[in-house]
Amino acid sequence: MIQIEKLNKVINFVKNTFVGKDEIIDLLGICLIARENAFLLGPPGTAKSAIVRTLSGCIENGKNFEYLLTRFTEPNEIFGPFDIRKLKEGELVTNTDGMMPEASLVFLDEIFNANSAILNSLLLALNEKIFRRGKQTIDLPALMFVGASNLLPEDEALAALLDRFLIRIKCDNVNPELLGQVLLAGWDLENKKHGKKPTIQPEDIQTLQQACRNIDLSPIRDEYLVLIAKLRNAGLVVSDRRAVKFQNLLAASALICGRDAAILSDFWVLKYTWDTEEQIEILAGLVDQIVGEEENPQAHPQTHFNTMPDAEALMKEVKILTEKWEAETLSYADQNILKDKLRYLQSRSRWIPEGEPKNFLIAEIENLWKKALPAT
Repeated sequence: MIQIEKLNKVINFVKNTFVGKDEIIDLLGICLIARENAFLLGPPGTAKSAIVRTLSGCIENGKNFEYLLTRFTEPNEIFGPFDIRKLKEGELVTNTDGMMPEASLVFLDEIFNANSAILNSLLLALNEKIFRRGKQTIDLPALMFVGASNLLPEDEALAALLDRFLIRIKCDNVNPELLGQVLLAGWDLENKKHGKKPTIQPEDIQTLQQACRNIDLSPIRDEYLVLIAKLRNAGLVVSDRRAVKFQNLLAASALICGRDAAILSDFWVLKYTWDTEEQIEILAGLVDQIVGEEENPQAHPQTHFNTMPDAEALMKEVKILTEKWEAETLSYADQNILKDKLRYLQSRSRWIPEGEPKNFLIAEIENLWKKALPAT
């Protein structure tokens, strides 16, 4: 299918542009085919907007709408102002030229700053791909909405906004060992040296979105029902509506791999449907149990990425850092590099299942920190 080839070329181009962000980019590709929304959670400076902007730039003849929301953002800034000429005639018609209702790809940064003035219209747009204002109703051409924030919402009213994003992705700084590659790729991006970008037409993506609905899910139906039951038993909120929509993600994973039927490994996408950061470990554990049962050459490349970290492997890395710290006279710069690596290992250790291996690993990390901190 030529449209799949085009999309994969675009995805690979964006991956080559942003080092260490393959997970995020692959998931955006999934959402694009499934016509579902994606949410990026992470601190400033982790390339959230740049990734979306680069992806949008590969959609030829498509319109991108990007906006940073504040508590004072007004509807006119997102949807467009009222048409003055029509207003004189007594009609409330929105002039949507260049605004969100005409965009192929929409990126809303700091999405949870949305105030009550725009919230209802925004919820409808995200959920139904419809814009309604007064008597005016517009079917939105948006292929995908992407939202981003530094923090998850605490307000219940904004929790409904998070619910409109089926996929949730953590966007952190990359592994310190990749920093050199990040600097080179960032320099090329700043100076526009990342090569000629491949493109795909909005019509091609719409064709893929339609083809996604024809993927055969029957081979995994029984396992899917069991997984949904396990998620609910584990305390995760999976409504019937969300359970239905999750199928779009499974179908998109199959389609982007060139298959017309889903396989067990397509469940990998469900690891990114958490509501809180505490659920990430639970989801990964339940999904990896199923994904790990199958080795298929046509599996999506992200199938076994970011699986549960291995305590023994992490312990080996901690020991290597400890030996370097104790055996060498390190410069201030080298000390900071080792500390960055230790922070990375510490963050990975949090996702290890509870038990003696995890406790021992955390104790060793804390011991190394005690040695490292006096040198700060």
